[in-house]
Amino acid sequence: MAQFFIGVDVGTGSARAGVFDEHGILRAAAKRPITIWYEAGSIVEQSSEQIWKAVCDSVKEAVAAAEIPPAAVAGLGFDATCSLVSVTADGAPVAVGPSGDPNRNIIVWMDHRAAGEAAEINVGDHKVLRYVGGRISPEMETPKLLWLKRNLPASFAAAGHFFDLADYLTWRATGSLSRSVCTVTCKWTFLAHENRWDARYFEAIGLEELAAEGFSRIGTDIVDPGTALANGLTEQAAADLGLTVATPVGAALIDAHAGGVGTLGGAEASGHSDVRNRLAYIFGTSACSMVSSDSPVFVNGVWGPYFSAMVPGLWLTEGGQSAAGAAIDHLVTMHPASGEAQAKADAAGMPLVTWLDGQATKMCPELGRAVELAKSLHVVPEFLGNRSPHADPGARAVVAGIGLDTDISDLISLYIAGLCGIGYGLKQLLEKLAQDGIALDLIVASGGAAQSNLVRQLLADTTNLPVAIADTEEPVLLGAAMLGAVAGGHHPSLPEAMKVMSRLSKTFHPTGGAIAALHTNRYRAFELLQSADRNVRSLSLTGD
Repeated sequence: MAQFFIGVDVGTGSARAGVFDEHGILRAAAKRPITIWYEAGSIVEQSSEQIWKAVCDSVKEAVAAAEIPPAAVAGLGFDATCSLVSVTADGAPVAVGPSGDPNRNIIVWMDHRAAGEAAEINVGDHKVLRYVGGRISPEMETPKLLWLKRNLPASFAAAGHFFDLADYLTWRATGSLSRSVCTVTCKWTFLAHENRWDARYFEAIGLEELAAEGFSRIGTDIVDPGTALANGLTEQAAADLGLTVATPVGAALIDAHAGGVGTLGGAEASGHSDVRNRLAYIFGTSACSMVSSDSPVFVNGVWGPYFSAMVPGLWLTEGGQSAAGAAIDHLVTMHPASGEAQAKADAAGMPLVTWLDGQATKMCPELGRAVELAKSLHVVPEFLGNRSPHADPGARAVVAGIGLDTDISDLISLYIAGLCGIGYGLKQLLEKLAQDGIALDLIVASGGAAQSNLVRQLLADTTNLPVAIADTEEPVLLGAAMLGAVAGGHHPSLPEAMKVMSRLSKTFHPTGGAIAALHTNRYRAFELLQSADRNVRSLSLTGD
């Protein structure tokens, strides 16, 4: 019987499942929306129960669409956003916000309620911070745990387990309390290269009880991604998912890291496939940029180095932006013509940004010249701060060059300027990596916001590096499916699965010439505007 592997991806807005064959070819996929609550005070929450149901419904639909029997599924892998899940010892949800609703038991990755706690932690001389670029982010879990302890002490005490969402899903599937080295190293300060938590850090920041308990609530068994967990699917989970009891389940990955696994191992036409010369760029709601190396490289303002956090045995350096696709979505709705354009997009049955992308492509079929559509507009799209290389969560967006134009043509100019701003932010990261000894020759792009050829060409031109795309519609789901293939014994290791199950297709090369010179000047303008934002914020104009 042919074997198939399922990858499950839980993003910010949906849960998705994909069925892949042994060669990494997608047979079918399905998705379900997931609920998200936004509250004042940078609070963003979700429900683990609702997410699990969305996962199960997606898996059932994907298997049915693939027209395979459940017994043909030989492995299952999960990835998810790096969100904090709180449950009791027996799995009941625990409220994590002012609403007091236990169904809202997830603090979503983008939730910045713990910005004050993060700033407080960063004042201390904590050695673990060396492995997160020198500064911890409010998106990470220890500031959020400290916020929870201080603001909702009853919830903090009631929680028997705190999980990263990806680890919650594998626990729900198998009953295993093992955590992935990916999640706890990247978001919880676990020192994977020493295989330990730093008790002194937890004691110093005010989470001493977690250390005193031997870290039992956040993980004592840390394993590599793809490690087979427990005895596979439990009876209850198998029934929920419509799969066979004991189907192997691999230790999980953060969603962006699954995108890296699903893309970086693919061979180019030359046969070259060294992951250490490539940057995985996952362009979705946020943007993540990941590089692997044999030795640890410390880059100030950039997360990591993390040992074995994506590819076992290699060190991971991770940058990105908290808002990327979300920044572009927000940017274009600010324009006076957004309503008119939205009506046209609705009539065409597509999202606004997709419609704008198509219009820009029609206006400029020579994609390398698309930057000319931006005209006088310049955008620093840091609506949710600068994750890297400046590690400045207080940064905010800047738009310059606005006139009185109110037509759709001007909206398209703003869209292109915003995309250029995303690319220039990536260029800043690449320059910082190069200064610290990480030289790269290829960007491998994936994610929902990187699906258009226009976006890919702009990324190549703004960074002056070739941009390749994976030969799959769903690279993140593929990366998750690889975890199942390793857990099921179909491949001996994750690197081997990456070589066999992924391929690269088209590559977009920098345009060069006058277009390169234009991007050089616009990049200078980007950095000037970014600096202006920092200077303005230093003036304390709030009246405090």
